[in-house]
Amino acid sequence: MLITNLLGAIGLGASSGLNAWIPLLGLGLAQRFGVVELSSRYDQLGSTWALAILGVLFVIDLIGDKIVVIDHVLHAVGLVIAPVSGAIVFSAQAELLSGSHPVLAALAGILLGGTMHAGRSALRPVVSAGTGGLGNPVVSLIEDVMAAVMVFLAILVPVISFIVLLALVFFSVRWIRKRRQRKALRSQAVSEVPNQVPSQLPSQLPSQLPHQLPHQLPSQLPAAGPSTAQPIQNPPQTSGPSDAITWE
Repeated sequence: MLITNLLGAIGLGASSGLNAWIPLLGLGLAQRFGVVELSSRYDQLGSTWALAILGVLFVIDLIGDKIVVIDHVLHAVGLVIAPVSGAIVFSAQAELLSGSHPVLAALAGILLGGTMHAGRSALRPVVSAGTGGLGNPVVSLIEDVMAAVMVFLAILVPVISFIVLLALVFFSVRWIRKRRQRKALRSQAVSEVPNQVPSQLPSQLPSQLPHQLPHQLPSQLPAAGPSTAQPIQNPPQTSGPSDAITWE
């Protein structure tokens, strides 16, 4: 029972990094309908006023996270809310508290929620830059669906929830590595282009010009000479004064 509750708590804590309000709302509804038993410290999650507040906050986050500017503000606020939500849902189960220390359970929830939220916040600017902000609502909707599925599985089938979490981490890390490799190859290709052009031109021009100029210039200059040059004419000679002086 302890291992099962621990796997379920890990799934709940990780899902709080995707959406901080879905795990709290889902765990409160599960406690309200008697699906799970929470410790006395967190049994108010299933009360009417707590569910109403969590429902309103969930709707605000659901709509605001689909807007480009507001989602960044919500992610900044989530740096605090997500770890707190992870700590609550991780340590709320009574069976888990009976077999582990509450402080350790809270720290584990803070780590899970904070890590998942940090990865989510790092991914969102990349999506915004690549799609011009048009992909943010789609990514946000995927995050909400994944959080809801993980909460549902963590409450009913904790083992499957843990497997889904491992698959999510694996494919996320793989995608990040591939993206970094493509970026490194692109930057390397851009940096090699300026180095290749200057190195090719000096090696090609000296080998071509000396072979072309001596063959072209002598064949062109003499042909143009006779057609444009004018013969030099000698100036007319004068025979001296026309009237000779005679002495009588």
